[in-house]
Amino acid sequence: MKKVFTRPKSLKRNTFHYCPGCGHSIVHRLICEVIDEMNLQDKAIGIPPPGCSVFAYYYFDVDMVESAHGRGAAVATGIKRAFPEAVVFTYQGDGDLAGIGTAETIHAANRGENITSIFINNAVYGMTGGQMAPTTLAGQTTTTTPYGRDTILEGHPIKMSEILALVEGAAYIERVAVNSPTNIRKTKKAIQKAFQVQLDKLGFAMVEILSPCPTNWKMSPVEAWQWVDKEMTKVFPLGVIKDRIRSKDAD
Repeated sequence: MKKVFTRPKSLKRNTFHYCPGCGHSIVHRLICEVIDEMNLQDKAIGIPPPGCSVFAYYYFDVDMVESAHGRGAAVATGIKRAFPEAVVFTYQGDGDLAGIGTAETIHAANRGENITSIFINNAVYGMTGGQMAPTTLAGQTTTTTPYGRDTILEGHPIKMSEILALVEGAAYIERVAVNSPTNIRKTKKAIQKAFQVQLDKLGFAMVEILSPCPTNWKMSPVEAWQWVDKEMTKVFPLGVIKDRIRSKDAD
């Protein structure tokens, strides 16, 4: 019998520690599929700061470098400048990239650092217990907003993709999701393009991925996948937000 589906070579044979229904394991596999298909295993270097994905080095069979919380883009910048032929990617959550790492991320993008950021947006701080994150929706209940996020007190959910699309050094920004087979396929294509942008030395690329967090949302996996469509995409619409390459082709 012909085998049509198998474990990616760059994905280690370890059991994921993620909760049932979490999107991290899906994204891990997609990244490894892309690394294999683009023949990048010997070139790839991943940077996972603290967060749910802090143990990403247990799963990715590529070189991995831990960074301090929020400093993924800064560490990636140093590694890429030291090893320009490497394919360097950060793997960051919303509390990391959109919270403590806002400055590092924006300035790396503005400089046009030739790195790729994989940004997991699940609207909460996952690893530390489900507190309000910069991306938490207005009215959303978390452990630190038990009555729902009040935009007067806590501000509005921050849209990092739209912000980064405004800086000159950003070449490619797309928002996708992993809550359906169709969206998963689109996410893989976006990751592949983000790596290709780096290989072509075109500048900063980021893929924002809306990811379910059933445990901290207090939902079943099915309910969490549905909530991404019903609520998250209203605030964080899916699609290409900036594609400098496509814009030049159109001209």
